[in-house]
Amino acid sequence: MISLRKEAELEMVTGEPILNENQSTPSNYPVPKTLDRAYGFDDVAIVPGAVTTNPDMVTPEFTLGQYTFSTPIIAAAMDGVTSPNFAVQIAKKGGFAVLNLDGLWTRYTDADGVLEEIASADVQTSTSLIQKAYEEPIKENLIGQRIEEINVAGGISAVSVAPQNAKRFAPLTREAGVNILTVASTVTTAKHISRSLEGLQLDKLVEVMGDTPVLVGNTVDKQATLELMRTGIHGVLVGVGPGAACTSREVLGVGMPQVSATLETAHARDIHFADTGRYVPIITDGGLRTGGDVSKAICAGADAVMIGSPFASCAGAPGRGYHWGMATPNADLPRGVRVQVNQNTTLDKLLFGPTSKTDGTENLVGALKTSMGTCGAQTIRDFHSTRMIIAPSIKTEGKIYQISQTRPAGI
Repeated sequence: MISLRKEAELEMVTGEPILNENQSTPSNYPVPKTLDRAYGFDDVAIVPGAVTTNPDMVTPEFTLGQYTFSTPIIAAAMDGVTSPNFAVQIAKKGGFAVLNLDGLWTRYTDADGVLEEIASADVQTSTSLIQKAYEEPIKENLIGQRIEEINVAGGISAVSVAPQNAKRFAPLTREAGVNILTVASTVTTAKHISRSLEGLQLDKLVEVMGDTPVLVGNTVDKQATLELMRTGIHGVLVGVGPGAACTSREVLGVGMPQVSATLETAHARDIHFADTGRYVPIITDGGLRTGGDVSKAICAGADAVMIGSPFASCAGAPGRGYHWGMATPNADLPRGVRVQVNQNTTLDKLLFGPTSKTDGTENLVGALKTSMGTCGAQTIRDFHSTRMIIAPSIKTEGKIYQISQTRPAGI
């Protein structure tokens, strides 16, 4: 123990205060890093209020640019999820699907043959086979051809490009008559430091695309979302690494649970709307499996959701019951894996039922409408005002028999 006299002497010599165990750090000292709590779908619950609404009076529409969709569920830009034909089918159900222009559909005239090979590969060789398949160069003529295939068949031609290809591909998509352009990567920001003399500038991309809505992602941060919205884009994808086929959280250690990410980015949207009068929808992308997940995402502030695995499990999806993340083919650092979901449902059952499944994985729209009605919400923006609570026991309380019957030995 240092005496008080010795403390005073040391302070005089060093110019620094000497602390004992009963003293706190001086205010001019650096403070330690602190951690925020963040919540996923299983950590929270929606709280019904004093009013209920008949589900057939609920209209869960959302608007992106000049387009309004009756189904607020979007199919992800994954080659095992979205093909031109499947995009048309989904559009006929009131939503839309995003075709990956950096993927197999613009590298091969016969992409179906390559998809068959990937689906037939064993687990050990699947990633290397995917990497090899994506070594084939992108053929620019196929960009316009795929967009035209969707448009001619009466679908919504929504396509995705990586930021590094956006300046080159955007004019081609515009010329082909694309309906929606998405710029997506693991994390996209309005400010990007690179060695390029002039990187992608989103405000200029919006100008190039004219009246075509530009959707950008992904992000989880309020400030990043605000800055993206100020460039003039029309929608934001929310989520870093939650998808079943994505391994970015394991490989890079980055991400945020989806409910917290949705709350934070929705706050940014509302600030932007208050400042400018321009409403920019946010879309919770990834990590959703059930009607409860969809309802929680939208209650937390999402205007729509984007999903991959549930669509990949539908008959007619191009992956033959498999799908993989957009970063899986990366030759240096793959951040995805091929996952098997099997094709055990249909688009109609997945979105609208009827269903005999009791786990919430079918009739997603029906579940959303019922959840909204239970809380008295008739529109998605009404639902944004519904109370939510932190409730980690929401899925286990009183469910001992369900757990024992569906997960023997508590597994």
